Amino acid sequence: MKMRKKMTMIVLTVILSLLVSACGQKPVTKADDVVLKIGYSGSLCEAPVHMAVEKGFFAEEGLKVELIKLAPGTTFEAITAGKIDAAFGLLASLMQPLSNGLPIKITTGLHTGCDKVLVPGDSGIKTLADLKGKRIGVPSMTSSPIIFAKRALAEAGVGVSEKNMEVEFAVFSASDLPIALKNGSIDALAMNDPTAAVAQKEFSLVTLADSAITEPYNTQYCCSAYVSENIAKDHPELAAKYTRAMQKASAWIQKNQVETAQIQVDKKWVAGDAAFNATVLKTYNYIPSVKGAYDAFGITAKQLQQVGMLNESVDVEALHKNSFIFFKDVQDTVQ
Repeated sequence: MKMRKKMTMIVLTVILSLLVSACGQKPVTKADDVVLKIGYSGSLCEAPVHMAVEKGFFAEEGLKVELIKLAPGTTFEAITAGKIDAAFGLLASLMQPLSNGLPIKITTGLHTGCDKVLVPGDSGIKTLADLKGKRIGVPSMTSSPIIFAKRALAEAGVGVSEKNMEVEFAVFSASDLPIALKNGSIDALAMNDPTAAVAQKEFSLVTLADSAITEPYNTQYCCSAYVSENIAKDHPELAAKYTRAMQKASAWIQKNQVETAQIQVDKKWVAGDAAFNATVLKTYNYIPSVKGAYDAFGITAKQLQQVGMLNESVDVEALHKNSFIFFKDVQDTVQ
């Protein structure tokens, strides 16, 4: 009798523990119920996000989306905190955060272009090599412009590593960079479009390097689509839909830069003059490519390690492989 009671108690205890465990587990949300939260900042080259909304490519994929406007420089924080599920970003600026555990997976490259290194027309500086010993203004020490500048300078034989730094980088806000250049506080600047293109036009600046047109950078994808690791793991079908929608939008932009620029201004996605913005968009290659992003990542990551922007301990090959997710039902290239 005592043995029976003891066995009964054991069984009840096991059942109770299982019930408690089940109650403590977070239920998996069905894919059809998920509203994909997409972060954006309102930059010109972010056009695939804007057109995926305006031209119905998200809807065409059956995605429920919520667009969340983020302050510049807060995207990584937002995706780590779970405030957004997907975003659009500069490939080079993702590498260091990824090496430090940023929980995302890159899904496709979207376009080339974006970054410029500029000098005054009367500066006497004709080449990147002429910047040796000069002061270069940048929007931040981890931004895509400084990454591009360091890559281009290193290729030109100018030291940009901690052990051999032959230039000085100085941080200014994007709005102050052209003024700092004009008053002589810096000798050159590195900026993203459209602010770089606007400054170039307004202050008659000369291009030393432009990732949209300067070889070999003009063939390397600068911007990509990515999703959180949670979405990639729990809802890969949604990640694939997001990727296809972004690819479709990018391919549409490639054939419709003027209309894209007009929609962006009319719908207040970006500020500025639509006609001028269109001239900038035309310098980019908006033919989306998964392989293009993957190849560009491999090239750039090795260069960043060489110039000290990726720790020497980082296994670049493993970082390269682990930073992407691939889908059988997503085309490599869409035109």
